[in-house]
Order: sequence, then structure tokens, then C-alpha cells
Amino acid sequence: MDDEPIDYHLSIKDLPSGERPRERLAREGAGSLSNAELLAILFRVGVDGENVLELASRLLARYQGLVGLARASFVELQNERGLGEAKVSALKAALEL
Repeated sequence: MDDEPIDYHLSIKDLPSGERPRERLAREGAGSLSNAELLAILFRVGVDGENVLELASRLLARYQGLVGLARASFVELQNERGLGEAKVSALKAALEL
């Protein structure tokens, strides 16, 4: 039997409905959500081994917040694991607003 730890990541669907970002946004307003939760709503899905909240948190940490994400080039962001053209486009559009 293998003693290696199982790498399990909760998906958003695994969270109680009251803790999911989209539902909290509708119930409590955008001001009650963290930047990671707001990005998670924009991105919609994560990638294998990383749910959308983890993806958003990783990017915020790597780029030192929203200002750093806004300064990053489209191509630079597309090179990040989990970000393709659609997610980067949504992010850049939202930050421009």
C-alpha cells in the first residue's frame, strides 16, 4: 500500500451553498467578498489540482494584488497555469472597468 498523501482539492461545488462566492455576492453584495472570491466568479472554473479560489489566490499573491495583475501583460498572464485567452480577456476587461 502506498503511503503518499492524497492531494485533494475542494471544488466550489463542494462548499456549502451559503459559502460559495456567487451565492454570497447575490445575498451579501460584492463588498463582502475578497478579491480572490471576486476573481473566482470571473474565472468560473479552476484547473486540475487547483480549484478556482486557489487559482485566484495564487495569482493575487504572485502579482501582489489587483494592481500587479492590471500591470501584467496579456501574454504574461496567458502563460500562467490555468489562464487562457478567455480568462485573461475577462480579467483585463474587468480591471479596465
